Amino acid sequence: MLISRRSWFVGSGALLVMGGPGPAWAADDIVVGVAGPFSGPNAAQGEEMRHGVEVAAQDINARGGVLGRRIRLEFADDASDPKQGVAVAGRLVGRKVAAVLGHMNSGVSIPASAVYAEANLVMVSPAATNPALTDRAAAKGWTTVFRTIGRDDAQGTFAGRYIARRFAGKRIAIVHDKTAFGKGIADETRKALNGQGITEVAYDSVTVGEKDFSALITALKGARVDVIYYGGLYTEAGLIVRQAKDQGLKATLVAGDGALNPAFWEVAGASGEGTLMTFAADPQASPTAAAAVERLKARGANPGGYTLYSYAALEVIVAAIARAGSLKTDAMTKALRDGRPVDTVAGPIAFDHKGDVKDAQFVMFAWSNGRYKAITE
Repeated sequence: MLISRRSWFVGSGALLVMGGPGPAWAADDIVVGVAGPFSGPNAAQGEEMRHGVEVAAQDINARGGVLGRRIRLEFADDASDPKQGVAVAGRLVGRKVAAVLGHMNSGVSIPASAVYAEANLVMVSPAATNPALTDRAAAKGWTTVFRTIGRDDAQGTFAGRYIARRFAGKRIAIVHDKTAFGKGIADETRKALNGQGITEVAYDSVTVGEKDFSALITALKGARVDVIYYGGLYTEAGLIVRQAKDQGLKATLVAGDGALNPAFWEVAGASGEGTLMTFAADPQASPTAAAAVERLKARGANPGGYTLYSYAALEVIVAAIARAGSLKTDAMTKALRDGRPVDTVAGPIAFDHKGDVKDAQFVMFAWSNGRYKAITE
């Protein structure tokens, strides 16, 4: 992969121009900003994004690019920090990128979306699931915000109904990490459980970066909890489930899509056996994703998690440009909002009036022996 001789630094994050193999970059290349957590506590998910987008750019360029021009990627590290995300967004706007693929975290995507909307710049997130991202955009009349993943109100409803059915009569606790994503999905799951006539026996929170959860686990043991629903990301989820087992709390952990990353097992180890997670359907087995999956595996990348949804996000941006026949934002957004699906490695994706995926579906996954797989019960 060629890397530009130049790089730009934004605070503690870097802007780096990258792309697929080929000759030196041309002045008329179409530059797409890619903003995500390439360092910091969620860097493992940032790696999924990076791998997916890089392979997508290589494949698109190998087919001739779009409008006869190649795609060039400019990566911007937001380190999962909302303030840094806003700074990164401003600098990508200043770089005059054609569109932005990102951000990863809801808590970063929501404030960054305002920067892109003011600049009339398309953003497509492969991972931000908090409903506020697109609800706020719709309320303000912004047409520039899209995502290739479903929303937490749908994910929480699915999780709540699943828990109510599988763990009927069990004592349930809800814990979140206070972030826009973690608290958002925990509250949506709580709402769904309450709607099923189930009231949680405990509702608590932790802080991102916290390492010692002994006080939380002691409280959960005192409440005789059977099931812990956790809204948050893989590091804290792994620590909670490992420390719970060490302290003799025999409770099943159920989490959202933030725990669906190999780094969860690296933290939890065998204590993570049986942990459940909700996520969008895994497109790895789809015939449309087969070639991309092979290329990802060849570079040692995990095709699961957000990897293929990041690949799909670049396909969406390229489809918008192709259908618009230009880089004009209004034409691009109109092309994505006309109801026609975009064929992607994650399957056909069509957007509603808010920029959300139509008919998004969720699946329950379970960790076993260091791997996760979809379950049908």
